[in-house]
Amino acid sequence: MSARILTRANPSVLKQYLSRAGSSPTFTRSTRAAVPCASIFTLRSPLKPPTGKLYEGHIPISPLQRTILAVGSAFTALANPLRGDMVAALGETTSGIFLNRIRDQMLQDPEGRRILRERPVITSETMQLDTLRQLPDGTFGREYVRFLDDQQVSPDTREPVHFVDSEELAYVMQRYRETHDFYHTLTGLPVTVDGEIALKWFEMAQTGLPMTMLSSFFGPLRLSSEERERLFNVYVPWALENGSTSKLLMNVRWEEWMEKPVEEVQRELGVQPCPQV
Repeated sequence: MSARILTRANPSVLKQYLSRAGSSPTFTRSTRAAVPCASIFTLRSPLKPPTGKLYEGHIPISPLQRTILAVGSAFTALANPLRGDMVAALGETTSGIFLNRIRDQMLQDPEGRRILRERPVITSETMQLDTLRQLPDGTFGREYVRFLDDQQVSPDTREPVHFVDSEELAYVMQRYRETHDFYHTLTGLPVTVDGEIALKWFEMAQTGLPMTMLSSFFGPLRLSSEERERLFNVYVPWALENGSTSKLLMNVRWEEWMEKPVEEVQRELGVQPCPQV
């Protein structure tokens, strides 16, 4: 029963209703006498943000603004996957209960709990990239930094989180973004359009995030017939099987795996390298 309905009800009915809830205010003919009801039955305005600023970079937005941003960023990201800001906004505005589920899965794992407690970040400084370049070929750290060098990317270029209304869940989303390049090293997927879409299928099986679903289902529309055939006949079956049966990669403290051979990391995490085509 909403506050508006309560204020229009018979005062005797309101008094009986509130007395059962342990409240018995004085009533008059004025509808203002029912104000105590509003404190019990609060209706959130779709035009107002549900929270204030919760962390550095947080931008509180209303439910209506969130819906508009989600729809707009979805169209923009699908039209131009290189718009990292729109891809990030899409992920944040549609993550909802899925980030809660990932956080809960992390809390059930010793390493996941340690990550949530210590909140490590992936940057060029924390990863000590020059040190990784000195590792032997075939180690996870050496192949990871080789991937960064080949693609001319840096762990410092990930978009910060803005639109997640929880400090802890914002960290979960940030960690998910920062570990993306480790997935390329782990799976061996090429940095091609179909390779990136295949990785989204893998991440969808791992996390269930709506952003990965949208990329998985609509991304193939941008592919040639040959690329779509390779994607659905080779990459997608591999991605779904390995993404669903491997360890949840959000529970991996990647910083401590750099000196292990790639094959050992794949074996311990339960990931088969992707088929080479």
